[in-house]
Amino acid sequence: MSSSHPRNVLGRSSYPEHLRIGEILRKETVGGILLIISAALALVWANSPFADSYFALRDFEFGYEPWHLKLSVGDWAADGLLAIFFFLVGLELKREFVAGDLRNPARAIVPVAAAAGGVIVPALIYVLVNLGSPETVRGWAIPTATDIAFAVAVLAVISSHLPSALRIFLLTLAVVDDLIAIAIIAFFYTEEVDFTFLLLTLIPLALFAFLAQKNPKFFGKNTSAAWFILLPIGFVTWALMHASGVHATVAGVLLGFMVPVLRIGKGGKSVLPRPNKPGLAETFEHRFRPLSAGIAVPIFAFFSAGVAIGGVDGFVNALGDPVTLGIILGLVLGKPIGILLTTWTITKTTKATLDPDLRWVDLLGVGILAGVGFTVSLLVNDLSFAQGSEPNDNAKVAILTASLTAALLATALLRSRNKRYRRIEEAEKVDADDDGIPDLFEDNPPRR
Repeated sequence: MSSSHPRNVLGRSSYPEHLRIGEILRKETVGGILLIISAALALVWANSPFADSYFALRDFEFGYEPWHLKLSVGDWAADGLLAIFFFLVGLELKREFVAGDLRNPARAIVPVAAAAGGVIVPALIYVLVNLGSPETVRGWAIPTATDIAFAVAVLAVISSHLPSALRIFLLTLAVVDDLIAIAIIAFFYTEEVDFTFLLLTLIPLALFAFLAQKNPKFFGKNTSAAWFILLPIGFVTWALMHASGVHATVAGVLLGFMVPVLRIGKGGKSVLPRPNKPGLAETFEHRFRPLSAGIAVPIFAFFSAGVAIGGVDGFVNALGDPVTLGIILGLVLGKPIGILLTTWTITKTTKATLDPDLRWVDLLGVGILAGVGFTVSLLVNDLSFAQGSEPNDNAKVAILTASLTAALLATALLRSRNKRYRRIEEAEKVDADDDGIPDLFEDNPPRR
């Protein structure tokens, strides 16, 4: 296996990064399986003789109206629980660009550009399909998202030995994809903004940032302190953001950005985190990822994926809707085309080259897998079309169909490459033992 070089597209990451990404993907695998189970249960219940009870539960409202918090169960899941997911997105993004391999611009440019291409092309395809239906063009952002948990669950099910470079590329792609999605939600799906509430949001957000930056060791060592001090401040930030009219999940990302990534070393200097000495952002990531992957996202999926399909006839009729067609084509074709075309363009216009151990067909497989859109696609769907409306229901059918199709196509392609991936995996293990482990003790060499 060739060594990593900044000019290599999908070159090998550093060994600490390899360990960290591997741990994240293992947790996402469990979350992805729970996600699939939740969606399946919702579909079965919504198409059973007891369907009315499912929709009644989803639409049941509770909360404090004066604070604009009387929401349906489905809205609490989308606006509230999903904020936990986006808090992790904020942590992961900041960690990648401050202390991860992506702090190197030469490494960052490829997955960032690929993510942009994987957003633009599906959106264009959707708009072209829906040009004759102006009322449905609003859903242009639905096929732009990648669900990393769902995608990694597919890798686990098919027992793919995908090389670490491709796994890290997929994860980074999905994280940047989420950032773009948040920007789209904030700028394109916010109809009215109450600037008073928006400005008030800055007060608890600044307090959260001050406490987290000032006392990282305290909050890192004392789990209860984060729950009893930072969580209430975070909730106030979320509530004010929700009241402002900007989607409340944006607050989750902003709070994640406020958490320090670097740790305090000897002499009070900020230093890069290590696997055995994580910064506060990484500590919070370990604590909150099980809550996000195991509870928040599956519950959201359960209340968002339920749609009464109406049997075979209903499914066939849904496929004839430009909303359905635009989403399926966007995710299944647009995603891989956008990712592959952007990456190819970078290699032709710069000095970057594809890692010699990989082939373009490997990148195509990852691009197809990125077409597994689910969590954020369902969220954007609910922001685009009213729940229970025909476009909203058809979009859910399209998201589920496209995700399943992309998963099956990626399975066929990546499994055909498994023999080669096993050889690369073995080479990575040997090289890690030879080259990577001493780096972990750079600050404190091990005693012999």
